[in-house]
Amino acid sequence: MTKQFIFKNASEMPMISISFGDMDWNKTGAWRTQRPFYEDKTPPCRAACPAGNDIVGFIQKITQGDFEGSWTLIKEENPFPGICGRVCFHPCESKCNRGNYDEPIAIHALERFVSDFASHLNRKIEKVERKSKEKVAVIGSGPAGLSCAYHLARWGYEVTVFEASPFAGGMLRTGIPSYRLPKDILRREISNIQALGVEIQTGVPFGRDLTLEGLKGYQAIFIATGAHRGRNLHIPGEKGKGVWNGLDLLRKINLGRKAKLGDKIAIIGGGNTAVDVARSVIRLGKKATLLYRRSKEEMPAFEDEILEAIEEGVKIRYLVNPIHIHQKECLKRLECVRMELGEKDESGRRRPVPIPRSNFFIEADNLIIAAGEEIEVSFLPEGMEKREGIVLTRSDGSTGVRGIFAGGDLTSNQRTVAHAIGSGKKAALAIDCYLKGKDSDEAIRQILIGEGPAISIFRHLHPDARPMNPHVVTFEELNMDYFEPSKRLRESKDSVKQRTKGFGEVTATFPEGIAIEEAERCFNCGTCNECENCYVFCPDASIIKKEEILSHQVDYDFCKGCGICFLECPRGAISLEEEAR
Repeated sequence: MTKQFIFKNASEMPMISISFGDMDWNKTGAWRTQRPFYEDKTPPCRAACPAGNDIVGFIQKITQGDFEGSWTLIKEENPFPGICGRVCFHPCESKCNRGNYDEPIAIHALERFVSDFASHLNRKIEKVERKSKEKVAVIGSGPAGLSCAYHLARWGYEVTVFEASPFAGGMLRTGIPSYRLPKDILRREISNIQALGVEIQTGVPFGRDLTLEGLKGYQAIFIATGAHRGRNLHIPGEKGKGVWNGLDLLRKINLGRKAKLGDKIAIIGGGNTAVDVARSVIRLGKKATLLYRRSKEEMPAFEDEILEAIEEGVKIRYLVNPIHIHQKECLKRLECVRMELGEKDESGRRRPVPIPRSNFFIEADNLIIAAGEEIEVSFLPEGMEKREGIVLTRSDGSTGVRGIFAGGDLTSNQRTVAHAIGSGKKAALAIDCYLKGKDSDEAIRQILIGEGPAISIFRHLHPDARPMNPHVVTFEELNMDYFEPSKRLRESKDSVKQRTKGFGEVTATFPEGIAIEEAERCFNCGTCNECENCYVFCPDASIIKKEEILSHQVDYDFCKGCGICFLECPRGAISLEEEAR
């Protein structure tokens, strides 16, 4: 029976005719020709991270004030957020879509903030009860070896790490100066790994005190001994007195030992080791000049490090190549030739070509050669093949010897902390598959981030979690109508005068408010953050909101497939597909 409405006067009457019924009976979704659906796509920052961090995920948690949750999310993939937040070359930022709009997100600074916040809470990963009888030996306690040990320990394996030097950490300990990586940060993150039950034995060189015969009680071995030998120039005089190897000098400084150097120091090289040496020499009160055979644009060291070195007084001479080291009383007289750039070589950089009859001399009290690093292979077991300066492995890190895996700088020329962490993580997964008789290639394929090679341990442990489309979100797929330009926030640094007085850390951690403000600049590419644009704009009220986070759904009984939600999504987290008929 129709309900009668009585209006007392005209003002109570509606401007248009209205109905108090509903249209639930009319399933207009039958008209649909295309279907919208939610899916996580791959953010470009994460696809570019060799360690496989869930970057958008941990930044989202920062915006919510859930710093502890952010730390937990990072630690699923990476045992070294405090280290990566300081020394990683952050390729994630170079791929950040925000960089096409104004400036990239300060991802490394946010990772560092999360790590330092967790340290104030004395937050640690809880020890896992041992679930496996198998034992794994890890040779080398650098970022690759410790990453492998970390993940295996979390999965219940008994892991022992053997380290040749008196201290754990590998190149993190001996190759990176304290002004970039304070030793207490390194100790903190290594102690978190030991808290899982990982045993670290130091002062045990592989091939001398430790042999494969002595490791028969282990069911798998991961070799990650790094690249600790400085590369020679192969020029006359380089073995003379007063000529140092860059890694040897950094090792001496990092271990607190005195290095006898004169006042004028020439450093040969253009990579991060050369810049670290030069900045360390400045802190010892000496004058440092870098000699590099290519141009500034070709220099492989991190740009920020180069700029800070110049600020601190390091001189850089480009297109200079040493050819002979002469001894002149106490001074070293370095004969050099000027260079010009020719065609590109296999590295993609323009090849330096000597200019005829351009020889000249540079005098210095000491020369330090920092022209790259090499691996030591004399101790490696038979069956492990070496080519072009690295040990060859399959994509999962397995070698030609059953049960032996290798990774880190030993197996790659991409010698960064982040690449080493990713290598150790992948080896841990491969060892787990090997010990359980599973196919590691298939296991890795299932959890690749984008097209790889980085993998997601979280998705390995939680296969039923929301799937991630490997498609990497481009800037053009984002809706810029919902974003305002904002400047990137930067960490504060000590003055040049202050930082060159010693080896104290140069850069400060973000305060809490600044961290949140910077995190809020993130586009959240390809990831729903519940902005509710879809809910607001849907003309059919077919977006269903649930209380669980990231749980929006489409009611296909009423969705007509107009695509407005797809168009108005700021971050490309909604896709359209043709409706099946």
